[in-house]
Amino acid sequence: MNPRLRGLYFVTPGKHAGRLELVAAALRGGARIVQYRDKSDDTDARQHDAAAILGQCRRADALCLINDDVALCKTVGADGVHLGADDIAIEAARIRLGPDRIIGASCYNDLQRAHNAVAAGADYVAFGSIYPSATKPAARRADLDLLRAARRELDIPICAIGGITPDNAMPVVAAGADMVAVIQGITDSPVPETAAHRLQSLFAAG
Repeated sequence: MNPRLRGLYFVTPGKHAGRLELVAAALRGGARIVQYRDKSDDTDARQHDAAAILGQCRRADALCLINDDVALCKTVGADGVHLGADDIAIEAARIRLGPDRIIGASCYNDLQRAHNAVAAGADYVAFGSIYPSATKPAARRADLDLLRAARRELDIPICAIGGITPDNAMPVVAAGADMVAVIQGITDSPVPETAAHRLQSLFAAG
């Protein structure tokens, strides 16, 4: 397992006036991975923001991953990408990014998909939505039993996502998640840094 793929995994909100400030707060709170997620078509703005977030991550010794966009990952020199079902295949992304970049794969509530992702060369797999999520209210649900099964069967890091907050994250970590991916659990907090610290502290003993 990659030891850096453990802990709080902050996913940036979409177009948000305070996005860089939220990333900074999450990193001060101890976030170990940040995923830049922006579905807009403004290539220049996305490159600017991705580079800025990568710089924040470098200063905090955290990983910076790019959602979906292999080309953007290569352009800014990010640490890797996270891919969903409708994105480029893992094998093709690996060819373009080389052996050292991180590739994560969304597996939703499908353990067989996770096994396939491992066989294709993914560095970690993500399951969710664990809890109801305002970000993706129609998302497929993945329960804690699935995380437990994945922990028994898989030998790469497991990320849990969907509706996770400081108040409900502990059972998710206990079920076997190496990472908890969070958006609103941090962005909706009155003190995002404190929320991040509470989440990261769940991994302190590991």
